[in-house]
Amino acid sequence: MGFLNWTSPIEPQARLMDNVDGRPGHLLGWDIPPEELVHVPEHWLLYPEVDKSLHLLLGMVYVFFFLAAIIGNGLVLWIFSSAKSLRTASNMFVVNLAFCDFIMMLKSPIVIYNSFYHGFATGYSGCRIFGVMGTLSGIGAGATNACIAYDRYTTITRPFDGKITRTKAMVMIAFVWIYTTPWMVLPAFEIWGRYVPEGFLTTCTFDYLTRTFDIRLFVASIFTFSYVLPMSMIIYFYSQIVSKVFSHEKALREQAKKMNVESLRANQQQQNESAELRIAKAALTVCFMFVASWTPYAVLALIGAFGDQSLLTPTVSMIPACTCKLVACIDPFIYAISHPRYRVELQKRLPWLAIKENDTQSTATETASSSTPATATT
Repeated sequence: MGFLNWTSPIEPQARLMDNVDGRPGHLLGWDIPPEELVHVPEHWLLYPEVDKSLHLLLGMVYVFFFLAAIIGNGLVLWIFSSAKSLRTASNMFVVNLAFCDFIMMLKSPIVIYNSFYHGFATGYSGCRIFGVMGTLSGIGAGATNACIAYDRYTTITRPFDGKITRTKAMVMIAFVWIYTTPWMVLPAFEIWGRYVPEGFLTTCTFDYLTRTFDIRLFVASIFTFSYVLPMSMIIYFYSQIVSKVFSHEKALREQAKKMNVESLRANQQQQNESAELRIAKAALTVCFMFVASWTPYAVLALIGAFGDQSLLTPTVSMIPACTCKLVACIDPFIYAISHPRYRVELQKRLPWLAIKENDTQSTATETASSSTPATATT
């Protein structure tokens, strides 16, 4: 299934259908002029026009996403960049991830405008801008998450010589953007792949519906390099962290048993969770956030390129589009919960938020948690 062949003039008004009650209705994209309609995959043009209420609902959802992500990630960028206590090599990855999330939601006005005008209102120019920003932020966030996992892995497994320096962190971040850029440039200039509207025709992504060898190869490649590869790295590094911590805790318990003491840890609070459980929860959170946000889109693209396209209705396709945006809203609030020093800086700069964080205790907690992935969670 490919693009409609507009070799002869076709009036948009001709794209009519009969409703169940016999009254005339419209197919999706009926009001798009031919010069813009040529960019829309034929698959979406076979469905009835989406109800205006669904357009408005999607627009309001994106308004919420936009406000939550811009405010939350804006605070993260501001605090982590301006506070000297947070200018560490590890936190450079946090800043880069927040920047990716910020870019992801900065494109929201395009889909909001399209939704309130019930369709492809910004045209193909807006579609390409939306696709470019989505590719940069999405693949950039995945690669940054992999860097965060590697940073936590080296810090925990090699605490004396494995800590990443600021120079190395800058090189890794530069590599993230070098790695991401080709996947944005190629479809933007239609060298390989292309950006097309999807679903309600209010959002855009790379073409995963055209059944040609080039498009299928592009989908398989971007699936491998932007999803499978970072996912594999995240799972490997965090599984190694959990294994290391479990082994360390087991050795401590065995040594304590030999010495006939309850624990070798000083000032250990019995009410607290065991270290291995906290590490396991943090690792699972990181993996779950990435899986939950991007797996639906990965599955959607694979079905479009290689599976039964009849499963991909306009409404179904909008669900993955929302899940990958939701994570950009959740990220900064996870920082606020899990990063004590960030909470302290927020408390200093924005006291009206009524954040209660003890500076001395947070410093001790931050030092103790430097060997856990919680401070760099997605």
